Amino acid sequence: MDSSALLKNYKAVSDGIPASVILVAVSKFQPAEALQTIYNAGQRIFGENRVQEMVEKKPLLPADIQWHCIGTLQTNKVKYIAPFVALIHSVDSLKLLTEINKQAQKNNRVIDCLLEIFIAQEETKHGLSFAEAEEILALQATLPHIRITGFMGMASNTANKDQVRAEFRTLSAFYLKLSPLYKLSTLSMGMSGDYKIAIEEGSTMVRVGSSIFG
Repeated sequence: MDSSALLKNYKAVSDGIPASVILVAVSKFQPAEALQTIYNAGQRIFGENRVQEMVEKKPLLPADIQWHCIGTLQTNKVKYIAPFVALIHSVDSLKLLTEINKQAQKNNRVIDCLLEIFIAQEETKHGLSFAEAEEILALQATLPHIRITGFMGMASNTANKDQVRAEFRTLSAFYLKLSPLYKLSTLSMGMSGDYKIAIEEGSTMVRVGSSIFG
């Protein structure tokens, strides 16, 4: 995609998102030049699904970019992003959270994390149950180098917008219930196909890729 079309897409997405909602530009498989183009237009937060791709792009781009890990994260890959990652969206086990804490300590950091919650009605999605998430939240004081700031959830990949809305609404209610208890600030819901519904249902952060990059 040429830079003018990319900028047009980016502006269409960013202009339609309320100021209270954070836009994560999902840049997987995109060249550094494409990221630089929308960086120049004001975007500072980029989400990558693959650790290797994030590590390769980081030195090619401005130092003030906030890198978010939004894909499935294996424990043996945490060490590569621990020195710089701004937010990990996809924490789906206490084992992974413990490893993030360990690697954050080695880098003298506190790493912000979101617990990934399973809300979809399809086997390709995964994450924690509400009960498992509450158990982990209760244990976070034992992991001083991580900070759980909220939840991430992916709705079912379906044309049924009512189902998508209901799934987002369920997670939003859970977030609102636990926010005062654990000082949560981030609800990451919504991607290119459903981010407008997610915002209507209380999302504070959306992850948009194809609507920007094509």
